[in-house]
Amino acid sequence: MIQVLSTNITSPLGFTTEQNYRAVCSGVSALRRYDGLWGLPEPFAASLFSEEQIAKLALDGYTRFESLAIHSVREALSPPKGGRGVLDVTSPRVVLILSTTKGNIGQSPSEAAQRIAAAIGLTTTPIVVCNACVSGLSAQLLADHLLSASLYDYAIVVGAEVQSKFIVSGFQSLKAVSDEPCRPFDIERNGLNPGEAAATIVYEAEPPSDGLWHLVNGAMCNDAYHISSPSPQANGLTSAIETVMEGWSSSQLATVCVHGTATLYNDQMESKAISRSGLSDVPLSALKGYYGHTMGAAGVLETILTMRATDDGIVLPAKGFTELGVSEKVNISTESQPTVKTSFLKLISGFGGCNVAALYSKTPSDSPDPTRPPLKGEEKKSPFKGDLEGPGDLEGPGVWRGSSVRISSEDGKSLTEIYKQQIGNYPKFYKMDILSRLAFVASELLKKNVQCSMFNVQCPIILFNHSSSIVADRQYLSTISDADNFFPSPAAFVYTLPNIAAGEIAIRHHCLGETSFYILPEKNDALMQQILDAAFPAINAQSVISGWIDAESETSFECELSLYNITWNS
Repeated sequence: MIQVLSTNITSPLGFTTEQNYRAVCSGVSALRRYDGLWGLPEPFAASLFSEEQIAKLALDGYTRFESLAIHSVREALSPPKGGRGVLDVTSPRVVLILSTTKGNIGQSPSEAAQRIAAAIGLTTTPIVVCNACVSGLSAQLLADHLLSASLYDYAIVVGAEVQSKFIVSGFQSLKAVSDEPCRPFDIERNGLNPGEAAATIVYEAEPPSDGLWHLVNGAMCNDAYHISSPSPQANGLTSAIETVMEGWSSSQLATVCVHGTATLYNDQMESKAISRSGLSDVPLSALKGYYGHTMGAAGVLETILTMRATDDGIVLPAKGFTELGVSEKVNISTESQPTVKTSFLKLISGFGGCNVAALYSKTPSDSPDPTRPPLKGEEKKSPFKGDLEGPGDLEGPGVWRGSSVRISSEDGKSLTEIYKQQIGNYPKFYKMDILSRLAFVASELLKKNVQCSMFNVQCPIILFNHSSSIVADRQYLSTISDADNFFPSPAAFVYTLPNIAAGEIAIRHHCLGETSFYILPEKNDALMQQILDAAFPAINAQSVISGWIDAESETSFECELSLYNITWNS
């Protein structure tokens, strides 16, 4: 477990956690209707900073996105930490984890992360989690892995997003945006509202203390169903919930803070997962009626607000909800509900088929019965840190690279030539962006080199690169740059999320484990290995597909993909 030292929420409702909490308690929503903004032909409702707020947050030499994130982190770091003074951010034991889906449009998020880290004074390499809408919770799980493995003592997790013509037009192309304030789980819901915000949680690697919130457990599971539609049976989210709640009872939860995008299929899927997991009677907290969908910030912001409300003994109401519009029974209310419990569950899902559940508790004594089965990963000790050619005579747990595939444009062949010569017979290949094509080709070649059983249903996929999805970003921008030739493409927009590359592998091979995408300033084998080693005890798998994957074009690409095998002490 890791514990929360401090938080901040910076949004159109306020620049501190407390200001945001008081605004929500008063029923205030930041959602407004916008007509003609950014030259978009269709109106939309959104939660956006005012020009006055933007001016207050602006920092010379930094973009609006960077200024927003820097402000939130500085606010979270400003109060004393448990009477121990101000955190020394220059320490090599402090890491910055940035959660975002787009960052600065047209640039790699790793560039923004470096500037944010430098502005704060950090000396370690920042890590960007770019995992679609689940990024905020994914970033917290990464913090848990890194701190639990004693690689760092503190993790600063900041989720940030600013809205733009790029993002809004993309969601509009998917017919997913409402021009009215969203209505999560309501019978009249007709789409999401984009939102912008930054939110920060400072985590510490210490035994949980009374009076402090701690992240008890978390899990990510892929649907392996579709890159932009949730599983109708909610298989991925149900699996994540059941993993996290193993040994816990629904009666211990104050609330389930749902994703609640107010889109037709996501809300329905969440209701199915809640019902299948035996949580139908637990009060639900749905917060997007106040903030809209803040994307990379959502998993952090909504976690902080739920902590603050639970501290106050209440479950926040769902703004915009009137009548239940999903098939499964869920306990959602338009009024605040009292609670004396100090644990809650946070859920979130996103494009690429990813689903995350995380369990939080405030008091160590508020824990499962000691006779419960161990949480997944508890029985396992940290695996051997190393890159071995095979298991050899290892005693105890071990990690070794079982097989690798390296493909590069240096070989003189285009990616399509490699596909035609060595794979073929997968027409969807031609619909993918260049990054997903590269991931697909590498995974197909890797599978030829290993036993098919190693690509099992629980096999996680953890990918890294530097450029994010910059090529797909530019291709999508070309569809919206000319007002007289405006044709936002839903297919092109979805592929502007780099984690779709991992999602395509999961769909192809029906991998139902974790799918994560991390962006680094440069290829850093040591840091990548640290992230993998830290993740292994928590992912409950026998093998992991992982590697570096970067592509600029059909004739400029680099990928090294490996299958890591894991053995554990019996």
